Amino acid sequence: MIRALALIALAGFILLPLTQALILSFTATLPKDGVAEGTMGLMNYANVLGSPELRASMVNSAVYVLVNVVLCISIGLPAAYALARHRFLGDRHFLLAILVFRVTPPVVLSLPIFILFSALGLVNSPLGIALVHCLFNLPVAIWILESFIRAVPRELDETAFLDGHSGASFFFRHLIPAIAPGIGVAAFFCFIFSWVEVVFARILTVTAGKPITMAINAMFGFQTDIGMVMAMTCLSLLPGLGMIWLVRNHLARGFTLRA
Repeated sequence: MIRALALIALAGFILLPLTQALILSFTATLPKDGVAEGTMGLMNYANVLGSPELRASMVNSAVYVLVNVVLCISIGLPAAYALARHRFLGDRHFLLAILVFRVTPPVVLSLPIFILFSALGLVNSPLGIALVHCLFNLPVAIWILESFIRAVPRELDETAFLDGHSGASFFFRHLIPAIAPGIGVAAFFCFIFSWVEVVFARILTVTAGKPITMAINAMFGFQTDIGMVMAMTCLSLLPGLGMIWLVRNHLARGFTLRA
């Protein structure tokens, strides 16, 4: 009974800010278009979804996050397989060295990355943000996938190659199904880290291509419409919740397996 009450109290403490944000998202906080302040309804969501600028920011965020996840998994999987299955001079040191990109503060690399991407024409482009996010998310993907591949017996590789499978066939028919929980965990972290990142999203989007995080930040001003800000915030949570729902089984199995 005490444990149940404690869990209910903890859930209430965690969900209270989200509940308040949800309520405010349905409340008109500023008089607008004949709608009185304090009126409940869908006016905030209608204003957000009716704004071409805000819709474009959502599309930009979805594009660069999905590109980031695809690139991190596509590059990280063969790299993790090489580190897990083959031995070479400095392999463990290399695995530790790539974490330098993950622990480096983004502001340290902001100026050289902006200069480089300006020269390449990747400023104001979702592709530019996706590529720079890969710099920080790829080490995480490699570490997660390497640990899962290492847990798979080497006999699986040998049996597949003896059966006549090529490298690509082995990857898609045997390895990927065997480490699907690990891929789900890696994709989840790459998605979340990219979705909530702000520094490079601000630096690399000067006039166009702004993501949803910058759109929410731009809504704060002298007279902020908190209702619209909360509506935009609630909408920004939906892709993350959708990602959790899509990989929920792999995510649970992945954390349980590695535990």
